[in-house]
Amino acid sequence: MKHIAVVGAGITGVTTCYALLKRGYKVTVLDKHRYAAMQTSFANGGQLSASNAEVWTQLSTILKGIKWMLRKDAPLLVNPKPEWHKYSWMAEFMSNIPNYKQNTIESTRLAIAAREHLFSWAKQEDIDFNLETRGILHIYQSKHEYDEATRVNSLLAKGGLDRQSVSVDEMKTIEPALCGDLYAGYYTASDSTGDIHKYTRGLAQACQRLGASFIYDVKVNSLHHDGTSVRIDFSQSDNAATQSDVFDGIVICAGIESRKFAGQLGDRVNIYPVKGYSITVNLPDEKSQQAAPWVSLLDDNAKLVTSRLGADRFRVAGTAEFNGENYDIRDNRIRPMINWVRRYFPDVDTEHVVPWAGLRPMMPNMMPRVGAGKLPGVFYNTGHGHLGWTLSAATADTVSAVVAQRMPTS
Repeated sequence: MKHIAVVGAGITGVTTCYALLKRGYKVTVLDKHRYAAMQTSFANGGQLSASNAEVWTQLSTILKGIKWMLRKDAPLLVNPKPEWHKYSWMAEFMSNIPNYKQNTIESTRLAIAAREHLFSWAKQEDIDFNLETRGILHIYQSKHEYDEATRVNSLLAKGGLDRQSVSVDEMKTIEPALCGDLYAGYYTASDSTGDIHKYTRGLAQACQRLGASFIYDVKVNSLHHDGTSVRIDFSQSDNAATQSDVFDGIVICAGIESRKFAGQLGDRVNIYPVKGYSITVNLPDEKSQQAAPWVSLLDDNAKLVTSRLGADRFRVAGTAEFNGENYDIRDNRIRPMINWVRRYFPDVDTEHVVPWAGLRPMMPNMMPRVGAGKLPGVFYNTGHGHLGWTLSAATADTVSAVVAQRMPTS
């Protein structure tokens, strides 16, 4: 039986592990945290959103970044401090503008395909992850925003998504808790939400029941390829003795660290860390629970998404910050989210708010790196950006199929 190592126990690593197990491989997962899903997969926006599959590679994204560069609470914030990787990544991002339409359509197709696997696996393994299948409602405050959404809608439709235009009255019928002045919206009934952390932890436990080994609390120091196998050198801490293990193959699912590991294996995986923030609003009383929405929302102008995680939790997430490998949680990034909740859901108690920040592993073309590397037995499933939760099950199935083709179990 072929033994495959998976580096990273976030949503992409754990779904990859599960897909490989289903194809008959022996799998070992290594992660630097004590548990699965403790970094980017910890507290994201919760949306499983084909309706948010539009890639960002447009000139308008660049212009907004320049316009908002000195505004600390901007939805898109670029730290102007010189950094070679950041500016070279942005140059490559700009070079992918001609691929905007094609990549948006392909991203939509991937997102739709991922649903079948994700829901099927949750059902097979009896995973409770606060799934809500009430759809996602995009809200717009002006005709200009709505007209832009209509343009995007044509690309989503080419990817196979059915997203319906709705009036303000229809929006407030879909989600009665929604307040505020709005122009119009789009509603995707087939989209859903859930708790990524609960799902990933539940699937990791299922993987262990199916025979996978998880090595937590380890730092992967280096990867070495001898032409036929991969040796991983790792340690329990910076000062601990180095341990080594040899595998028939490896799948890199290591988030923002994937770039470093790819370099050690002779591949270029140009991931940049793009910070996103979230708040989890605890709903301590019946009034707040009644005032918070159950239908997921996406405000394109504010770059914010929401999800209801059971009766007593409401999550708001979003924004994009180009600031290197920086996990600082800044009040001027969190405060606009709280104000957004107060604006559209004024009766929600915002006294008990838990802030969080994570680094999205983003490729310049906004598409995940999925497939084989240059060396035999080396594979990648990483770089999903803001759509890791949405795309993970589909890309895990894809990369496991590539592994099966290149390295048959028998």
